[in-house]
Amino acid sequence: VQLQASGGGLVQAGGSLRLSCTASEVTLDYYAIAWFRQAPGKAREGVACTSSKGGEIWYEDSVKGRFSLSRDSAENTVYLQMNSLKPQDTAIYYCAADGVDYDCSYLFELGYDHWGQGTLVTVSS
Repeated sequence: VQLQASGGGLVQAGGSLRLSCTASEVTLDYYAIAWFRQAPGKAREGVACTSSKGGEIWYEDSVKGRFSLSRDSAENTVYLQMNSLKPQDTAIYYCAADGVDYDCSYLFELGYDHWGQGTLVTVSS
């Protein structure tokens, strides 16, 4: 599974970005998809995830109400809409996928099998 993350960039605090995670050889509807981020000098953390086939959607507390995850089956894409961005959201964002039929948040413990390259999000104050 080859994932492609895109959509990062430089934005002022309070602004918005939409990240995209696509795959060319598999149907993402059948995969749990997660977004992770890693800020400079910090450990990677899970930000949001969606289980396969319209199951669980989970958000990390600091992004609840600001970030929204959605699937577009026709485009075979999972989006992470990020609103009201803060400087502390600055990080490299990664999408990951796993074909196991578990709740996506549980997969944070098991580990996601497939990873895309990161896309850099920079939020200026």
